[in-house]
Amino acid sequence: MTALKPTSSPSAQPPGPPGSAVAAADCLARAQHALHEAGSAPDHTRRYACAHVAALRAAAAVLAVRARPHPRGQRNAWVLLAGVAPELDEWAAFFAAGATKRSAAEAGLTRSVTVREADDLLRDAESFCEVVEEVLGVTSQRLLPARGRR
Repeated sequence: MTALKPTSSPSAQPPGPPGSAVAAADCLARAQHALHEAGSAPDHTRRYACAHVAALRAAAAVLAVRARPHPRGQRNAWVLLAGVAPELDEWAAFFAAGATKRSAAEAGLTRSVTVREADDLLRDAESFCEVVEEVLGVTSQRLLPARGRR
């Protein structure tokens, strides 16, 4: 289980609308769960897909705090993230580029990603989650890694 605590980080943003901190904490907890799931995934396609979902949930935490409803309806989360958190725009571009591979991996196309790509994405998603926590000024207690993780 992930426990989130506020910190006095200078990069912490002022709270957004009521409930946004709760929503952000929920998104970060779900991101941690997805990272744990990725780490214990029996195959590389599942590891890749879960790692990408973890990053998406971490992005949702930032959006919960910083984003406002868009007048034209829902837009791509990575585009929104780059707009509301310019310091994360390179991360947003990186994960946006992997969305097609995630879809293929979720569909079970084993040749869509390599074992190395899955392992690399898991490490990148873990790093991104840590950066998001810093940006939001929270800390979390990590889930124990799965045995046999690459």
